[in-house]
Amino acid sequence: MSTISTALEQPAESKLLRHIDWRGAFWVASGVPALVLFSIGGIAGTTGTLAFLIWTVSMIMGFLQSFTYAEIAGLFPNKSGGASIYGATAWLRYSKFIAPLSVWCNWFAWSPVLSLGCSIAAAYILNALAPVPIFTETSAEVVAYIAAHAGTAPADAITAVTAAATPAIRSWTLYSHTLGPVSFTLNATFFIGAVLMLIIFSIQHRGILGTANVQKYIGLLVIIPMLIVGVVPIFTGQINWANFSPLVPLATAYAPDPGAWNIAGWTLVLGGMFIAAWSTYGFETAVCYTSEFKNPGTDTFKAIFYSGLLCMLLFILVPFTFQGVLGLNGMLATPIVDGSGVADALAGMVGGGKIIHSLLVMLMILALVLCIMTAMAGSSRTLYQGSVDGWLPRYLSHVNEHGAPTRAMWTDLCFNLIVLAIASADATSFFFILAVSNCGYIIFNFLNLNAGWIHRIDNGHIARPWKAPTWLLGIGAIFAYVNAIFMGAGAKVWNPMALWAGLITAALIIPVFCFRHYIQDKGKFPDHMLADLGMTGADLAVKKAGMLPYLTLVAGVAVMLIANWIFVI
Repeated sequence: MSTISTALEQPAESKLLRHIDWRGAFWVASGVPALVLFSIGGIAGTTGTLAFLIWTVSMIMGFLQSFTYAEIAGLFPNKSGGASIYGATAWLRYSKFIAPLSVWCNWFAWSPVLSLGCSIAAAYILNALAPVPIFTETSAEVVAYIAAHAGTAPADAITAVTAAATPAIRSWTLYSHTLGPVSFTLNATFFIGAVLMLIIFSIQHRGILGTANVQKYIGLLVIIPMLIVGVVPIFTGQINWANFSPLVPLATAYAPDPGAWNIAGWTLVLGGMFIAAWSTYGFETAVCYTSEFKNPGTDTFKAIFYSGLLCMLLFILVPFTFQGVLGLNGMLATPIVDGSGVADALAGMVGGGKIIHSLLVMLMILALVLCIMTAMAGSSRTLYQGSVDGWLPRYLSHVNEHGAPTRAMWTDLCFNLIVLAIASADATSFFFILAVSNCGYIIFNFLNLNAGWIHRIDNGHIARPWKAPTWLLGIGAIFAYVNAIFMGAGAKVWNPMALWAGLITAALIIPVFCFRHYIQDKGKFPDHMLADLGMTGADLAVKKAGMLPYLTLVAGVAVMLIANWIFVI
């Protein structure tokens, strides 16, 4: 009945098309494991020998949380956009402003994957096409330099010769500037990344079916090599078990000296858990396509469950092997920490000569392209459904003849060109963007893990295609507060301003929502917004959960602020 109702009340040009089953969503979400490449170096640099445990614990948390999202997604067979859209409806009874916060935070958490991924992929492409030459003390060029400049130390000679032989494109910049805690630049990385974004946009312009078909083949090309990289070193005896001890935090980030389980050590560990969540929880994007499923009742749970199993395997296996082969000193090397050398390191683990090495590096670039496609597909649908439901400006609800939300995609693209200029500047700016976006992701997760039990109380009478065990729903609610600790304590590890910048970015939804709701819609939500629940606007006055949602919000803010006060470096 709700399908008919929604179809009647929504304009035809605003409808996504039911073209895929759970397998299609699985392949669209198959780019999530490649997110490990974004922060594997950064987490290793801040947590040392604990890095593999950070990834393992974070992935287990993400998998357990996903069952809450699977249940609430089943309540909305006619919506896309992911758990933030489904959870926002739970909070709507209690505040008009908390509900759109969920949608907004999910979008600005996912959307920067485009720019961050393109900056890393561009760096890999530059490394392949215009590599920085490597010299040693015995290199002919170094010997000649020392002979021509008597008294020059070998290290200084290597630096000078390397600078002279480095391709000019590596240092070319059209424009650069510093703004607050970050820099931005229009360099070669920026322009290569922008071209990659446009290519991905053209693929997604064909709609979800075309996107899923393309990602199926790219996904196979990526998942298989990641499995090879994760498994081969184990069977070839390259794992050095000494690289996993002592299991203590670092004394200082990016330095190999072991620390202790004190406040500073725990702060670095919580910083690792904070940034790992941005990657390991990401497979929840598999439920972004509910209104594009042929059979949402069964496809929704299967999509997120099997995507979670894939991520469980790769997010645990790849960091374990990475650490076992490279060791602490290898993980703290600059090209690993800033991400530019991660593909080289992973490819080097399997050996096979230059051809195999180059092939695996190119496949790692494809892995980044895959996760960028995943992010554009998911984040654009969050914008689209947020517009259809009355949270975001109306122009975002347009789709083309292929069922692709093109205006939302263009918005994503333009926003990420700005972010790409920041991410391309340096590692500090890259991780600032990552930390700020993850503040949004933690806020989204907090609201939506609690939306599970709120929906149970307020909408318990609605049939659920799949219902999570109550104990799993409870674990999700507990993890909401654990995530708040990660955010309060851990964001500062990546940038002293990251937490406050993240909260300010989250607050930007207030003027955006006020424009849509009070100016464009005159204070009324679209009638079809609540159609899946069989509700009307008048039903929102019934608040069966009473004060519990408000107390939950106050407790969440308190936990975050207390964690920020206690845990310092």
